[in-house]
Amino acid sequence: MGLALSVVFGLQACGGQFIPHQEKSAPAKEFLRLEATTFDKVPGWAGDSQAEALPVFLRSCEKIKTHPPSPSLDPDKETRRAADWQQACNAARPVRPGNEIEAQYFFETHFTPYRASNSGNTKGLFTGYYEPELRGAWQPSPTFRYPIYARPKDLVSIKLGDFRAEFKGQQTAGRLMNGKVTPYPTRADINDGVLKGRQLELLWVDDAIDAFFLHVQGSGQVVFADGSRVRLAFAGKNGHRYTPIGREMVAMGYLSEKKVSLQSIRQWLEANPIAGTEMMERNKSYVFFRLLDGDGPIGAQGVALTPGRSLAVDRKHISLGTPIWLNTTEPGRSGKPLRRLVIAQDTGSAIRGPVRGDFFVGFGNAAAEMAGRMNQGGTYFLLLPKKALPQS
Repeated sequence: MGLALSVVFGLQACGGQFIPHQEKSAPAKEFLRLEATTFDKVPGWAGDSQAEALPVFLRSCEKIKTHPPSPSLDPDKETRRAADWQQACNAARPVRPGNEIEAQYFFETHFTPYRASNSGNTKGLFTGYYEPELRGAWQPSPTFRYPIYARPKDLVSIKLGDFRAEFKGQQTAGRLMNGKVTPYPTRADINDGVLKGRQLELLWVDDAIDAFFLHVQGSGQVVFADGSRVRLAFAGKNGHRYTPIGREMVAMGYLSEKKVSLQSIRQWLEANPIAGTEMMERNKSYVFFRLLDGDGPIGAQGVALTPGRSLAVDRKHISLGTPIWLNTTEPGRSGKPLRRLVIAQDTGSAIRGPVRGDFFVGFGNAAAEMAGRMNQGGTYFLLLPKKALPQS
């Protein structure tokens, strides 16, 4: 789904697919190192409501149970057999909803906490993302003139890991022309109308900047004049590399690195409409959507995300569905601890590394405010089923 500060320095919604300080270049080689510990050494464990996290984990279990029991959830992690996760899922179902004692006992009985590190460095970066609200209409008008497009039929997604093992978890997209996969039109091309006449418009919204941030987040809700609303879910990308416009604006001197945020970027775009359009089109990546019935937004695991309990991770290192103890702080001067049990249910284009997470904040303006400023250091612990041994 989305990343609130990906627009700043390199995160994009998960899907899909937002940090006031530029991330340092990643080490040449990164690997997840896990150190077994006990729950009494997990900071803040006793202060959380594991009963709130349990139904979120059970949502992931609906996907985990579809895996064959022998293979691992991730092909390169043979020690994490799907059967071990399925056993834990089966044990979770009898726990009575809302029962704090039973929920805590379940996690402590069926899982072992492992302190995660990146090649020995336990500290990582945690950002936030949210589900935006837009104003829209089913038909275009002088007010509602910015289309939200469905996924084109000629868009081809390619999982690069199917061809080369070292590209596992990476993908691109294009279109098939004369037997060759060629680049798909860019954001500027699409804004200029290259997709017009193909009946791909799902609806129209009244603000180009809102539409741009919808693309960054990867999902959202659209409210109509009569008060009704629909939910939009990520359906695909055009395959072009994501360019964080916040980094571009800092490089060009429009914003200072210390003050850049989702909010300051929006203010600049609104104050400079012509230059703002050119700036947004520097990001050639473009997202397509679908209408979603029921709960949402939907993460990369294919389940509805839960505000405050879902986390986007790097799937190269962490299996979707893994419970994770998040140990970071809330954005702002207070530095209030943000410690809770979350479930890995999403991914993001710039969520890269063994200790890296994007925290799903929720829906609306308050969520946007928090997500837009979240750029926190911290650590986390992976909870692995008792039978599942970590890689050394």
